[in-house]
Amino acid sequence: MSDSVMLKAEVREQSGTKATAKLRALGKLPGIVYGHKQDPVSISLDAHAFVEALHHGHRIFEVDIAGKAENVLVKDLQYDYLGKSVIHTDLVRVDLNEMVDVQVSIEMVGSAKGLHEGGIIDEQLDHLIVKCKVSAIPETIPVNVKEMGLGDVLHAGQIELAEGLELVTDPDAVVLVCHEAKAAVSEAAAEAAAEGEEEGAAEPEVITEKKEEEAAE
Repeated sequence: MSDSVMLKAEVREQSGTKATAKLRALGKLPGIVYGHKQDPVSISLDAHAFVEALHHGHRIFEVDIAGKAENVLVKDLQYDYLGKSVIHTDLVRVDLNEMVDVQVSIEMVGSAKGLHEGGIIDEQLDHLIVKCKVSAIPETIPVNVKEMGLGDVLHAGQIELAEGLELVTDPDAVVLVCHEAKAAVSEAAAEAAAEGEEEGAAEPEVITEKKEEEAAE
């Protein structure tokens, strides 16, 4: 997605757990801007506006820092322990015409033939790493799976990329596999049985009320 979103940033004078927790309580997202041989700057952004833009596929932002607008690319996101809320972001300065390596999610398109033959699609990779201009980073990479039948394997190098995208991921990397659903269940059952044998097929311990009270203490 080539469009950038304008966000106003405030320079953070304080760092540390308490300071960042206070910012988040105010609806702010701590972050850092670095790159292009300039000093890194600790900032805070409006958390709602930033996350909303992410959900709409935006990765490029025009950030106003103390009256100076800079184009930045989302380099990294840190989430809370539940993996749901963004609690910190790393932003790297970019020129909209420079080439960068980016991770782009794969979007399966169509209904695979193998699904109608009792199979399932096993997603080995949910993204590809591609090289492209900053201004041409796609929101997703569509992968047509209509012709995938039972036993078919799709490698990264077989995926058709839009003009301007160059594959960085190993072309031999397995992305999708279509196999029988029953085979997958049988394999999982065999693994579970093997684990049980290794553990001596021990019966599960019954947790008594007394033990629960001891644990609580």
